[in-house]
Amino acid sequence: MSFELMAPLMFLGLVVFLLLGYPVAFSLAANGLLFALIGIQSGFFEFSLLQALPERVFGIMSNATLLAIPFFTFMGLILERSGMAEDLLETMGQLFGSLRGGLAFAVVVVGALLAATTGVVAASVIAMGLISLPIMLRHGYDKRLASGVIAASGTLAQIIPPSLVLIVLADQLGTSVGAMYRGALVPGLVLTALYLGYVVAVTLFRPAAAPALPAEARAASGGALLGKVLVTMLPPLGLIFLVLGTIFLGVATPTEGGAMGAVGALLLAWSKGRLSRAMLGQAMDSTAKLTTFVIFILIGSTVFSLVFRGVDGDLWVEGLLGALPGGVIGFLLAVNLLVFVLAFFLDFFEIAFIIVPLLAPVAHKLGIDLVWFGVLLGINMQTSFMHPPFGFALFFLRSVAPAEVKTADIYWGAIPFVLIQVLMVILVLSFPGLVRPGSTGPNGL
Repeated sequence: MSFELMAPLMFLGLVVFLLLGYPVAFSLAANGLLFALIGIQSGFFEFSLLQALPERVFGIMSNATLLAIPFFTFMGLILERSGMAEDLLETMGQLFGSLRGGLAFAVVVVGALLAATTGVVAASVIAMGLISLPIMLRHGYDKRLASGVIAASGTLAQIIPPSLVLIVLADQLGTSVGAMYRGALVPGLVLTALYLGYVVAVTLFRPAAAPALPAEARAASGGALLGKVLVTMLPPLGLIFLVLGTIFLGVATPTEGGAMGAVGALLLAWSKGRLSRAMLGQAMDSTAKLTTFVIFILIGSTVFSLVFRGVDGDLWVEGLLGALPGGVIGFLLAVNLLVFVLAFFLDFFEIAFIIVPLLAPVAHKLGIDLVWFGVLLGINMQTSFMHPPFGFALFFLRSVAPAEVKTADIYWGAIPFVLIQVLMVILVLSFPGLVRPGSTGPNGL
């Protein structure tokens, strides 16, 4: 085996491991160690490089940025179990109920609010699926529209801060989480507006698919409804300011903001009389599982990247991508097409820990703003939650949807929203200033 073949064969070996169904974390680590052994035996890899592994693993465990992941996960789980999503959906449904498509509008708005407070896709999709889907079906909503709106609105938690996706991308790209949050805020709101625009279009061209609520279903009106909206909206809005406001103002780091959010979620649950030992146990158990999952993948990716760089894999990828026709534009088009296709088969964490570290050095060398690049990838990778047939948001919704809603309905309902997200990628590519005021994006755009 020649030295030039080591990097491509190592990447191909990882693909084989994943296709065989082995866990991602162990596939990454095993593949890295296997090719390290082959490289040592062939004289292509220095054994001394492996001595850096303990230090790298210790660096992961002591990374203060990653500490924000369990804080935001715990906050989201507590809020979901405290009934906040249920209260918001009920109130917003009453507020928009007199409009055609009112329940769909309510789901999108609540999805954005939950995204800004929970940052967890599973919690948002399951909560809205349990609460809103039966009501929408009962009032004559098209199954595909109802399913698509719920799945898509739940994925807003992956691009609207405080998103776990943005934390991981910031860590992998070596940028600030706060800068990534500020950069993603406007694109997240624009994406929400596009979802609302799609619902408006459906009500105009297919009014029977999204009828208004009948008068008897709208229990509150006038001053009573306004009071209910204020009482329901103020706590989550206060929590959003506590978390995101302090981060954006520079008062708190994302980790400190996550800690304050976790405390705020506990106080909200306690104020509703729903804080219990059982709830705390479930939230802590789920938080520990997700955090462990992320850390193990990160450790596996560290083993893989150390060996991959040791056999000049980074130079191989740089030469491969740098030689694409079209310069920066060609690189961005190829990368976004690659990520979009990979999202059919891999989830966000797999793409973030395997592909993004290979793309970041090339993007930096081409003069691309890494915050802008991270937000662009985040929007693109958001489609991985809605791609049929493996989108996690679709699985979450399928697990709570009534039997009358077929899996095909959920898949077909998600497709228009996947196309909307593709449109959002094009908008960010075309208008780099969307990501943050004054952002230059890639050079020459």
